[in-house]
Amino acid sequence: MKSTKPVNPFSPIEIRKFLMPVSLAAIFVFAGMAADALYLPSRSNLFLFFYGVLGILYIIFCNMILVKLSNIRVSYKAINAVLTGIGLGYLSLILPDSLAEIIHILVIFCVIAIATTSGRRYAYLSVIGILAISLPHNAPTLTSFESLLEYFMPTAVSVVILEVIVRLKDTANQHIHRLETINKVSHQIMQSLDTKQTLALLDATIQDALDADTFFIGILQGDDISLELFYDDGEYYNETHIPTKGTLSGWVINNQKELFLPDIQEDVQLEGVEHFVFGNEKTSLSWVGIPLKSENVTGVLALASYTANAFDRADLELLINLGQHVTLALDNTIRHAQVEKQARLDSLTGVYNHGYFLKSLAEQAEQSSSTNTPLSLIMLDVDYFKQYNDTYGHLVGDRVLQGLCTAIRHHVKQTDSVGRWGGEEFVISLPGADGKQATQIAKRISETLTGIQVKDRDRQAIPIPTISQGIAIYPDEADEIYRLIDKADKRLYVAKERGRNQIEPDADFWDS
Repeated sequence: MKSTKPVNPFSPIEIRKFLMPVSLAAIFVFAGMAADALYLPSRSNLFLFFYGVLGILYIIFCNMILVKLSNIRVSYKAINAVLTGIGLGYLSLILPDSLAEIIHILVIFCVIAIATTSGRRYAYLSVIGILAISLPHNAPTLTSFESLLEYFMPTAVSVVILEVIVRLKDTANQHIHRLETINKVSHQIMQSLDTKQTLALLDATIQDALDADTFFIGILQGDDISLELFYDDGEYYNETHIPTKGTLSGWVINNQKELFLPDIQEDVQLEGVEHFVFGNEKTSLSWVGIPLKSENVTGVLALASYTANAFDRADLELLINLGQHVTLALDNTIRHAQVEKQARLDSLTGVYNHGYFLKSLAEQAEQSSSTNTPLSLIMLDVDYFKQYNDTYGHLVGDRVLQGLCTAIRHHVKQTDSVGRWGGEEFVISLPGADGKQATQIAKRISETLTGIQVKDRDRQAIPIPTISQGIAIYPDEADEIYRLIDKADKRLYVAKERGRNQIEPDADFWDS
């Protein structure tokens, strides 16, 4: 689940800041060793003097050069670790007993420096190098517990310090990585106006930054929670719904509080929550969930694991930050979808406007050609609508048009399209319907329209106008959408010439 790629290391400037205290202390120790060697001029002490000067120069070289190079090439880290181990190992052999504590101090300084710059494995490489050189020389003297303790204690202390530094460094790197993750996903996710793309970004972010067997984002829909993104034990599940009542997710939504359950095996008392398993029918032992709440979004973002204590407070904090960005992004996508929907709808009747209906009809015609199925088109016009408006007023006329569209929607499928062609003229496309089926739908619309009740300002009932309709079939009667529209429009005017409140052609035409 979680990304195995190493997080970005600290910059050389930051590493130098970390190393400055220990480097100055090591330089002070080497300088003291070199100064002490000058008081007793002898060949061995002269060698110790030069060893101290060499140690100071090497520390300066490491701070100036190797710190920078260690972030570029792994080989420099290994070379530095080996040289340091060999150098301190041989130093332990030439130091007089009166200065034996110096090697103990330098070993600790060495481990701190290498663990900070290069990491655990290279720090252990230096410790092993020191022991490999010094242990054979000191082995004959390690005859008692006190001598063993005195010899190995600096190494043990160094290992403890090494592990502490590595863990602190890993924690800092994880924190940096999480901040980078939040910054990256917030930048990408806020640029997305597509719900699927937003969920894909969330999926990739959780996979990269968090170690979870299960994660999902659920949106409240009535009494259920629709899981728009649901990942469990290596599988994705589509169109999954869970109840709000009795579930942890429902508790989070109802209480609008985050829920952190590191170990569900413990007795967890949450009002109204029952045991509820979904996905791969395994029992999660760790669970973290946060509420999502905005003007257009109410939901939950949750993680789960089959291992107890799989999450910590840092994971909860990251999830909260992700949830904030995801909530805003989903809210934006919904707003954008609403704006796009309004842009393609007629403001009065709520059906497609002229331009978008043409786009929809073109797509339906293409689908009709590829599947070799018919596409019926009905052109519909309200009879004597100008006189109707002049008699009863435009507000009543608007209510008639709205009622007409309600009657049309009652008899068409979700895959059909209804558009306002202009004024009191409407158009209906019926993918998969032949001429006889289109005629039946046209008749039902006329019959339903007669049952609509419209009242004037005085609450008096007003008679409903009739409608005339023309039908044409793609591709049998017209192999292009504008020819299809023209064919239906001509038949509409034939219906009007026949006395209005007519359907052209009639049902017998399709039988023949």
